[in-house]
Amino acid sequence: MTFEQHVERQIVDLRDRPWPALERAVAARRLAWADAHRQRFTGTSAPTPRQAFDLLFLDYMGLDARDLPIVAESDDEIVWESRNPCPTVEACRALGLDTRKVCRAVYEKSTQALVSRLDPRLRFLRDYTRIRPHADHCRERIVRLDFDELMGMALEEARLSRAGGNKGYGAVVALGRDVVARAHDTAATEGDPSLHAEVNAIRAAVRRLGDANLGGCVLVSTCEPCPMCASLAVWASVSAVVFGASIAETMALGRTRIDLGCEEIIAKSPVIMEVIGGVRAEECLALYA
Repeated sequence: MTFEQHVERQIVDLRDRPWPALERAVAARRLAWADAHRQRFTGTSAPTPRQAFDLLFLDYMGLDARDLPIVAESDDEIVWESRNPCPTVEACRALGLDTRKVCRAVYEKSTQALVSRLDPRLRFLRDYTRIRPHADHCRERIVRLDFDELMGMALEEARLSRAGGNKGYGAVVALGRDVVARAHDTAATEGDPSLHAEVNAIRAAVRRLGDANLGGCVLVSTCEPCPMCASLAVWASVSAVVFGASIAETMALGRTRIDLGCEEIIAKSPVIMEVIGGVRAEECLALYA
């Protein structure tokens, strides 16, 4: 398919299809490619950001590395400037659409889906202040997160919760390696049943970032989010939920919970969101024994 044909297909898709449906279709196409090339996803226990970059842009998209100059690289992060001919930019220009809205709504999480197939700790992030045609390039990066470290912060918050007279839940919101919010439940001390750890963390993250859309962010919680918190994560459009103890496990310990897992809530929602459980699970369960 020529570049012009790619542009025409993008125009039709963006004009005629609901964007959530288009996002899911793009993600499915990328994951199907991953399934057909499984050998590229084996052979290393800790894939690097560079490997994810090569897989996504050179292998899958077939782009020229010269159009993607790397501006910073370490064991845990790679940052580059996308300067390649881009069908999305041209389609948005033709339709009068804002690439900042389109790329975030359709192509961010569908890109993350392929990166996560390599390793969910690797997170794809785009700088929406430096995106074409509002800049002469798109600034993008892939960062490797340490879920254990982030859960450690959530555990600290849970202990502060218990010490302050609350129920012992903690949560963190991270955007790349930047921890934008950390909080614990305050429902008991503030007399407000909505003030779960995840609610407090998401609200703090929204205030910190000045944006109700937390796309790209990861929500880390000592316990699987309840239906209220999982729904809030959906409306905030976080990219992934990471938790320690599950609802079922805490119910078995005598905790009063609504017996509805966050994966079920997310599966019935309009967003793509990863769910990763069991991180430092024993330490998290010890909070609720």
